[in-house]
Amino acid sequence: MAMAGSLPAATGRGAGDRAGLARATTAALAALLAAAALLSLTTGASDASLWRALGDWAAGREIGRLERVILFDIRLPRLAMGILVGAALAVAGAILQGLFRNPLADPGLVGVSSGASLGAVGAIVLGGLLPASVGVVLGGHLVSLAACLGGWISTLLLYRLSTRNGRTSVAVMLLAGIALQALTAALSGILIYMANDAQLRDLTFWGLGSLAGATWTRLAAAAPLIVLALAAAPFLARALNGLALGEAAAAHIGIPVQRMKNIAVATVAMAVGAAVAVSGGIGFVGIVVPHLLRLATGPDHRYLLPNAALLGATLLIAADMVARTVVAPAELPIGIVTAVLGGPVFIWILLRNRGTLDL
Repeated sequence: MAMAGSLPAATGRGAGDRAGLARATTAALAALLAAAALLSLTTGASDASLWRALGDWAAGREIGRLERVILFDIRLPRLAMGILVGAALAVAGAILQGLFRNPLADPGLVGVSSGASLGAVGAIVLGGLLPASVGVVLGGHLVSLAACLGGWISTLLLYRLSTRNGRTSVAVMLLAGIALQALTAALSGILIYMANDAQLRDLTFWGLGSLAGATWTRLAAAAPLIVLALAAAPFLARALNGLALGEAAAAHIGIPVQRMKNIAVATVAMAVGAAVAVSGGIGFVGIVVPHLLRLATGPDHRYLLPNAALLGATLLIAADMVARTVVAPAELPIGIVTAVLGGPVFIWILLRNRGTLDL
């Protein structure tokens, strides 16, 4: 099913063209992300002050040890991870929705995130069985690469199961996603049952997702994959716009449909896999962000993809601030916050589209 309003996006002309509004939205979202990032660095249970640290730096004084540790070793890597993970999930959701031509596609809902989680859990529990030379070569990238592989397999299976004769059924997509989630959850449960105490401690944050484990080392392992996926996403924009007309029409206007689908699946797997590897399962970002932007500025992926990255990063930063302050000094899993915010929006999307979705 092609999403409503897709034709103007594919041609780039017509009454539905909202390029000016989309560009203005990009500037506004960039400013909002900068403000949210600054607020994130100044928010927390500790009384460490960004402004005091900046004042000491400007005056040539040594920054206090407390401010240095909290700001540069805790808050800053957490902020960077929130930006990357939020952008990755939102862009992956936008690509999936364009690929399936349906606004209900989301990495968490259709089993892609659970497949990535299975890959990461398998790497943590079974990584010690690999030859020592493999561990030396891969280093801290083993979990991220395994998560990417799990996400890639899940995305590929989902697409093959739900697409027939060039048409994707949302009913089959959702049912296949439920089946994939059940299967990957069972396999993850077996692996967790095999894990030792140290591995179980590493696996505790997978359930609901968290940015609490953010470190520069963990960030360095996932950032290259996420950045590569985000850099590749804009090159899919024209093909996704053409795909909104249908696979046959997209092929007639010169789009290499099968190659584009393969690249899209690999990009989603890379983004979601690396994000899940460092943050666990965080839901609803991938469905809420693209849908809201599509309503506001139109379905043109040339603007939808970068705007989704900006809004997804901002949303996850805001959710993280809520997670670490609402019950301070304790901390809520960030997945709870995104579910509370995203659940009602998802219900609204279902109600809004129930007359047109193949359910």
